[in-house]
This record gives sequence, structure tokens and C-alpha cells, in this order.
Amino acid sequence: MEFSTQTTAGLQQVRTAALGVGVFADGVLTAPAEVIDRASDGAISALLKSEFKGKANTHAVLRNLPGVKAERVIVIGLGKQEAYRASTHSSAEQLFASVCAGLNVADAVSTLATVECEGTTLRSRARAMAAAGQRSSYRYEATRTRDLEPAPKLKKLSLWTTRSKSAEALAGLKEGTAIGNGMNLARLLGDMPPNLCTPTYLGETAKKLGKDFKSLKVEVLDRKKIEAEKMGAFLSVARGSDEPPVFIVIRHIPKGGKSKGKAPLVLVGKGLTFDSGGISIKPAANMDEMKYDMCGAASVLGTMRAVAELELDREVIGLIASCENMPSGRANKPGDVVTSMSGQTIEILNTDAEGRLVLCDALTYAERFKPEAVIDIATLTGACVVALGHINSGLFSTDDTLAEDLLAAGRETGDTAWRMPLDDAYQEQLRSNFADMANIGGMPAGSVTAACFLSRYTKSYSWAHLDIAGTAWKSGKEKGATGRPVPLLTQFLISRS
Repeated sequence: MEFSTQTTAGLQQVRTAALGVGVFADGVLTAPAEVIDRASDGAISALLKSEFKGKANTHAVLRNLPGVKAERVIVIGLGKQEAYRASTHSSAEQLFASVCAGLNVADAVSTLATVECEGTTLRSRARAMAAAGQRSSYRYEATRTRDLEPAPKLKKLSLWTTRSKSAEALAGLKEGTAIGNGMNLARLLGDMPPNLCTPTYLGETAKKLGKDFKSLKVEVLDRKKIEAEKMGAFLSVARGSDEPPVFIVIRHIPKGGKSKGKAPLVLVGKGLTFDSGGISIKPAANMDEMKYDMCGAASVLGTMRAVAELELDREVIGLIASCENMPSGRANKPGDVVTSMSGQTIEILNTDAEGRLVLCDALTYAERFKPEAVIDIATLTGACVVALGHINSGLFSTDDTLAEDLLAAGRETGDTAWRMPLDDAYQEQLRSNFADMANIGGMPAGSVTAACFLSRYTKSYSWAHLDIAGTAWKSGKEKGATGRPVPLLTQFLISRS
């Protein structure tokens, strides 16, 4: 999709198939809506007096308004003015882009980014607009041959602004385009069936990114190389499947080499392309959704794509440990003790708590880069869904500054997270009589004890953990990957570049 700025002085003179303007609840018009209202002899005011109340996530379409060159004016509800935030704006842009795609228009102009709201800039609002446009273009077609909805005709989306602010808006549009492309890659990988999106396929995807972007250097470690690294915890999970494991290292090296005077930032993704639970097998209902257990890995690949497209002046490294968790005669058994890459031993009390076994070796591997910070991303625990639902990702960190930077990036992009506790007292739940630790701590505070487990492998660097089990995909009629937390991660990396 093409993104640009529209600087026509008179908004009513803009020629487009669809013009988006916002109105607040209780009949409060934004400045662009006032312009269109005056030009059309009060058409928007009349709409508000009759059927439209300006509630968030609602819209109305007005066609062929007198005095307005746009074919359609799409009125977007913004909710109460005092509650208007970055997340509300992002939702409004997404609604506008989706409506335009549904109307099969080829081009559209949005004025929503001109409406100021707390904690944002024109650049960040433009970023949200472009990301929304890219998301609206996503269609899963990889394994479908029938009943395909036609691809949306929307190919050009413009942001209306003044000429003096065009450069700032264009910078945001560039960032949003890259974020949207990264999200769509993550969504595609998540949505693909597990017989196709295998660990090998993730490795091939990483290699393709390395060919598409000169700044990306990719290495894919096979089983023998993983064994040479003594990743015993990771390999114990992979042992139960016929699919070979891979360990992906994807490095963004900025122009001129490594970032001057700055250690790299490392992203670690959980890449379970299918998680049956192993011997501690999951219930049959909804087990198909366990193809999404690689969404942490998908978000790392999507973020690395965005980083490369933006040519960020900061070294960023993505690490992905990918395998399947399957029941077989070779699979982990409850009661087994395995030795991690760090040398610490782990008693496996539940084979369905495999993500932490995969991640702990990746977190140990990250030490060699002497990173400024490491962030792991994983669909780790159902307990996090119980705690936070599907709105916020769970954030755990031993570094207050890192945690606040990630929370701020989430607020700015509408890809929000909520910080969870990581008190040392929870560590006692991981005590084992037969190993250095157990891989589960019981039902109480399940997401917290999972993070406590990971923290034991991160003593040498600043670290944060994002549990995206509730935010990486949607279930039910709208089943599909969301692409989160690519926006949060990319914005965090932009802010540290």
C-alpha cells in the first residue's frame, strides 16, 4: 500500500473516494469535521442529532455531500473527548482503514491523525495510521483455494495535514509501514498450519529475510550444532518429534557496522510450531490453536523485518529456538531431569511447561553478545490469560527502566502491556528435591513462577519477559494471529536507536 500526505488547503476541496473525519461523543466535532460540516450545510451536525452519537468504534458513511469534493465522508466515532488516548486513535485509524477496504475504494484520505491526544505526536499518530492501513490489507490465502474474499482495492492512503508538518507526518508513515509489514509477516506465520510452518520453515523464512535486506545476517543452527552448544533443555523438548529443531540467529547490523559505543539489543522468541503438551497431553478441544505457540518467534521475525526496513542505527539480534512438543517414545516424561546450557538441572514435572525449557537455553546463548538488554517473547502460560485476558500482554522484568520503556512503547502504539510481579518469594515454588529447580511451581501465580524460572538464566544482563498468550491470536469466528507485540517491540527499538 502507498502512503503519503495530502496538503490541500481546503479540506472540502480534497478529491478522494473516502474522506475520514472524527467526532467525539455528545456531538463534539473535531476541527476537520467542522470544516466538512460547514461546507455541507450542517450534514454532520444533522447526523449527530439523529442516529450517530460518536461512540468509539462506530462509524457512518455520508455520500455526495454538497460542497464537498470527496465521494464519501466516513464519520468515525472517537468516544468521549476527555478519554481520547493513543489506543483510541489507533482503533479509530484501524476502523477507518477497514471500512475503506470493505467499501472497495481504491484511495482514501484520513484526517484522524491531526486530532491531538495525550501522550502522542503527529509522528506517532501517522505511524498508527500507516500500520492500520497495512493491517487492513492482510488476507490469509496460503492454503485456501475456494470462497476467497477478493483482496481490498485500497492501494493509496493519505494523511491530511499542513505543508509545514508534512515531513514529520512522512517520518511516522514510514515507521508505520514497516511496523505493518512486520505485523503481517508475523500474522502469516502464525496462521499457517503446523504441517507447513515447521521449524525448518521458520529457518527458511529467516534466510529469505537475510536475502531481502542487506543489513540482516542469518545463521540457522541444525541439531548437531545445537548439541554442540549443549542446549540440553531445548533438545529434550525437540526429542519427541520427527521434525528437526532449529536455532535461528538473525542480526541487524546497521550501516557502518555495530552501533558506536552501544551493546546490542536482543530479542528471544519461543518457536513451538506445534505444542501437543507432550506426555502431559493437552485436551483435544482447541488443540489446533497450539499452532500459535510459535507467535513469539513470529513476532521476532516480524520485528526484525521492520528494523531492517527502517534501517535502524542500532544493532539488534533475534534468537529463535524452534521445535515441536509431541508425545512419543523419545519424549520427555514427568520426573525426567535435564541439564540446561547453563549447567543448571531441571526436574520436568509437566511436559506441557516446555516453553521455558526452550527459552532458558536461548537466554543463556544470548550472554555471548554482551547485550544492553534482552527481551524474550512467548505464548508461555494460560495463567497469564486468566490474569490479564486478551487486552494486555504480561510484562515481567528485573529492570525498572527497561520495564517502563517497554510499557511506554506499548502505550504509544496501542499494543499495551501490564507489569506483573517478580518477587523472590515466588521462587520457592520452583524448589525440587531432585534437581536445581522444577519446571512448574503449581497453579498459584502460574505466569509469575514461569517468569521466575526464566529469570534464573538472565543474571548477567538487563532482561524482560513478555507473556503474549492472551494477545498473540484471537479465537472463535475471528480466529487468527494478531501480529502483537511487533508494534511494541519496534517502537521500543526505535526509541533506543
